[in-house]
Amino acid sequence: MTTIRKATLDDAPALLAIYAPYVSETAVSFEYDVPTIDEFRRRMVAFSARYPYLVAETDGEIVGYCYAHAFHERAAFQWSVETTIYIARSQRRKGIGYQLHEALEQALRQQGILNMNASIAYSDHEDEYLTHDSVHFHERLGYNIVAHFHRCGKKFGRWYDMVWMEKLL
Repeated sequence: MTTIRKATLDDAPALLAIYAPYVSETAVSFEYDVPTIDEFRRRMVAFSARYPYLVAETDGEIVGYCYAHAFHERAAFQWSVETTIYIARSQRRKGIGYQLHEALEQALRQQGILNMNASIAYSDHEDEYLTHDSVHFHERLGYNIVAHFHRCGKKFGRWYDMVWMEKLL
């Protein structure tokens, strides 16, 4: 059974362990270097100060997390957020991402958020570093592609695109 709860700073090592392979082995994250635990905790504090930061646990083990942060800092954007979700690679395709997203969406609705946005690495052709899984996941959740930026990120010696997807609540 999977439960969803608010993240705490004590969760940071487990969350970073989930995130690290996405940095070092994929183009899903455009970061080149895995953040330090202190940097990861700093990000958690910053994002959770205003928006939900949630973890999924299965049998007491953290298997995924998600959070929202400001889409843009200017006041007029306060009803829009950017969302992020990561699932332990061994736990994908088990419905955990859907459970996390549902909890995140409910919490954001309660905050009066009207627009969820996702910035997703993309390539016309899947390769060993990037698939279309994230785009398909977001489409199934009701997101639509609203922007496509070409060759804006370079990782593993290859250029990748970025798509923005949005879901209006």
